[in-house]
Amino acid sequence: MKIMVSACLAGENCKYDGGNNRNERVLQLFEDNEVITVCPEQMGGLPTPRVPSEICDGVVTAKDGRIVDAEFRSGAVKCLEIAMNEKPDLIVLQSRSPSCGVKQRYDGTFSGKLIKGAGVTAELLIENGFKVIDVEDYYESDYLE
Repeated sequence: MKIMVSACLAGENCKYDGGNNRNERVLQLFEDNEVITVCPEQMGGLPTPRVPSEICDGVVTAKDGRIVDAEFRSGAVKCLEIAMNEKPDLIVLQSRSPSCGVKQRYDGTFSGKLIKGAGVTAELLIENGFKVIDVEDYYESDYLE
């Protein structure tokens, strides 16, 4: 099986704070599958570490007020191009991210409040017909069995 995953889930230090979201169950995917890791934010040209960002009124904005929408959307397009070339059977993305969140993301107020809705990369991949799931849903289910 070919699977695309958020690079932070594979233990790559690409989160906004310079850390990762290493997930042991995701790492098990590397044993019997072809795994492609992506970080849309880095692929869009943003540094690590970077100021945290949220989607505010449809525009990705950093906590310091800078508009980083173009970088986020550029990274999303690059992920889509990889997905279109590689044709993964499944895409597993990091929860609540303004890029990768599948079901929820932060509301744009930087208050920690969550709302329904996908991040820009997850939304683009879903719109283009890819099977995209939140890592929390992957953890609770048997997608590979």
